[in-house]
Amino acid sequence: MPSRFTYSRWDGSQTGFEFDADAAFDELTDELLYHGDVNAALRRMMQEGMQDRDGNQLSGLRELLEQLRQERQERLANSDLGGVYDEINDALDDILDEERHAIENALREAQNSGDQRRAENAESAAMERNMRLDLMPDDLAGKVRELDSYNFESAEAKQRFEQLMEQLKEQLMQQMVDQMSGAIQNMTPDDMARMKDMMASLNELLEAHQRGEDTSEQFSDFMDEFGDFFPENPENVEQLLEQMAQRMAAMQAMMNSMTPEQRAQLQELSDQLMGDMDLQWQMQQLSGNLQQMFPQMQWNQSYDFEGQDPMGFQQAMQAMQELGDIDQLENLLRNASSPSALAEADMDKVRNLMGDDAAKSLERLAELTKQLEQAGLIENKEGKLELTPKGLRKIGSNALRELFSKMSKDMAGQHEMSQHGVGHERTYDTKAYEYGDPFQLDLNRTIRNALRRSAGDGETGTPVRLSPDDFEIERTEHLTRSATVLMLDLSLSMPMRDNFLPAKKVAMALHHLISTQFPRDYLGIVGFSETARILTAEQLPEVSWDFVYGTNMHHGFTLARQLLARESGNKQIIMITDGEPTAHITPDGLPFFNYPPVRETIEATLREVVRATKSQIRINTFGLGADGSLRAFIERMTQINQGRAFFTTPENLGDYVLVDFLDGKRQMARAGRRAG
Repeated sequence: MPSRFTYSRWDGSQTGFEFDADAAFDELTDELLYHGDVNAALRRMMQEGMQDRDGNQLSGLRELLEQLRQERQERLANSDLGGVYDEINDALDDILDEERHAIENALREAQNSGDQRRAENAESAAMERNMRLDLMPDDLAGKVRELDSYNFESAEAKQRFEQLMEQLKEQLMQQMVDQMSGAIQNMTPDDMARMKDMMASLNELLEAHQRGEDTSEQFSDFMDEFGDFFPENPENVEQLLEQMAQRMAAMQAMMNSMTPEQRAQLQELSDQLMGDMDLQWQMQQLSGNLQQMFPQMQWNQSYDFEGQDPMGFQQAMQAMQELGDIDQLENLLRNASSPSALAEADMDKVRNLMGDDAAKSLERLAELTKQLEQAGLIENKEGKLELTPKGLRKIGSNALRELFSKMSKDMAGQHEMSQHGVGHERTYDTKAYEYGDPFQLDLNRTIRNALRRSAGDGETGTPVRLSPDDFEIERTEHLTRSATVLMLDLSLSMPMRDNFLPAKKVAMALHHLISTQFPRDYLGIVGFSETARILTAEQLPEVSWDFVYGTNMHHGFTLARQLLARESGNKQIIMITDGEPTAHITPDGLPFFNYPPVRETIEATLREVVRATKSQIRINTFGLGADGSLRAFIERMTQINQGRAFFTTPENLGDYVLVDFLDGKRQMARAGRRAG
């Protein structure tokens, strides 16, 4: 079969994985043949990925999910959430050390001054300050509370403490904003006041939305006034609330991941520093409403950080946001039912979390369904993807190409056929024209005959005069039409022994070969298990094995004979099976099964073989993994019918079937020429 290539103009961007619908469909062929379900085949490719013609790998969801797991584990294994407090505690400890040093210096200076009263006052003050420092609570919030009312000896220590408190206030305020937008940096008191107004308006909007009211106008007014808080520019209330819920869920995950002591310290510190009860109440109300609206956000999620590198507050918030993004992406990938569902992934986040290669793989997986539809290979019918006629032909072509590629040229030859006219095959010989012959004139020989005759008559020169006796035509032979019924074993043993896919692939290849190379031939298909049924070519890709026991050759031969009775030409049955007959149709019209096979089943089956033989129908049987009993039955059947038996394996089944079919066509053609 000729190779096919797709070309496009080089624009400098064609690097890495080259992906097109034909390449994807080639990868899907075996899966489509095995299950016959486009949706299932796409899901499997989505899970496993694929390779392009250059061997470049497109990652599937299984590999991407493993990469996500590693990304999550790396963040948890390297970091320590306790750093949220450690950096504050370390800063406070530095301030305390500086204050103690200042107390010692002040006491030493007073004692060295020679002023007894100054020395006594300094000693008393140092004792009081050291006592307060010694009795300083161990918890973070307690230290902050005590130092806030402490009379510092060191002006520098006091300044550093005040700066630290301002920084903490900014971080806590920023945390509140980050839970909603992350848009405002370095918040001022005016920003805080405006934030409270925004929160109040937002809660009103949310509650109206929950009541089912039309909030489109209210949302527009809200965005006009507070849109700078939300740089993502949500288009409606649902998008706005979902974005906020994702951020608040990330903050809640950080709180959940802390120890109870850490969580209590952070809450107390927040209450102590913020002091704005109205703002905190608005935040709590918003969080409660969003948790009700978006329970799928996993508000109870927590992470076990096991590393040694302490994270600061901002680092922790960033880590939680990334872990939340990983969880969200993982949930999308695990629940994607088709490649098109992957289009919902935020590719910028995928790129940030996993790199360009992963984002590129995910983008191309998401485009897979659309590309196959645009190529006309599949179509969406009432929400279900199905093969188009073009897709059906493509599967047969792929199956035939694969089988031919395995066969050596000396086994099958090129099987090229040059056709001229309808219903005839050229022999490249000529003959004198006789009345009734097709008038397919060989001009060279006809003119030569005229010249030879004219010379004999003493005539030379031009014009050359033609006589009916000069006419010489191309000798043709009538193509011998054949009618074939393929009997395909669909019993449960076929997939159990890995015979089903090779057998079905042969069926598709044979159908494509006959329909494209021998269009005058007939091919019928009969599937058989406990009972038999007639299949159309359109049904063949979706045919699967039957979850029943029984190999009903008797019924299969009956239906095959009925199909061939309507046809002309040489008739044959090609049967592919891996089991002896274990079922037949009783005189009452009911299926009967028994294993091992009983005498009634064997006799009923052989009676059909006799009827086929009397109807001049040849039966060629391809036995897969034939053991003693199956081999004995096939040999007995072959003695009756004088057909041929092939005992083969799944690996070379296609070679045997196609070579036998083509050899049969050649023998019929040679017989036709001899008869002519």
